[in-house]
Amino acid sequence: MSYAGEPQVTSDEPTVGALTSDDRAAWQQLFVGYNEFYGRTMPDDFYDQSWAEFAAARRMYALAARLEGRLVGIAHFLPHASTTSADSCYLQDLFTAPEVRGRGVARALITAVTTWARARDCGRVYWATQESNATARRLYDQVAENRGFILYTVPLT
Repeated sequence: MSYAGEPQVTSDEPTVGALTSDDRAAWQQLFVGYNEFYGRTMPDDFYDQSWAEFAAARRMYALAARLEGRLVGIAHFLPHASTTSADSCYLQDLFTAPEVRGRGVARALITAVTTWARARDCGRVYWATQESNATARRLYDQVAENRGFILYTVPLT
């Protein structure tokens, strides 16, 4: 699952790059953790479908963060048209393994997604989180601008 011009974050910090076919089990474990954090239980075919979308790399994309060679974080994102600016990039899912939080994994993933979006002439990267997610919001307040919008959703399924 490589992308042309794929960002690489390298140093003593986490490394960020494409998922590989060997990452499937570790990726799914992290994605299950992400969904559980938001109170969701997803069927296995949901993970199969998402994995296939990331492998196709046409509509949705994924990056993986590693520490000491181990997959410890994931970011899922998608570009889309905008009526008021250049295309936008929506960072839909961002999750790090609980035992590595505070070690720069989420920051490295956000940086990599931003680099990916900038290379494709997107005008912005944006995401949403629950107001109560204070731990994540501390980081988000450092790396992004909260413009005060409130997200509304109409569930269709």
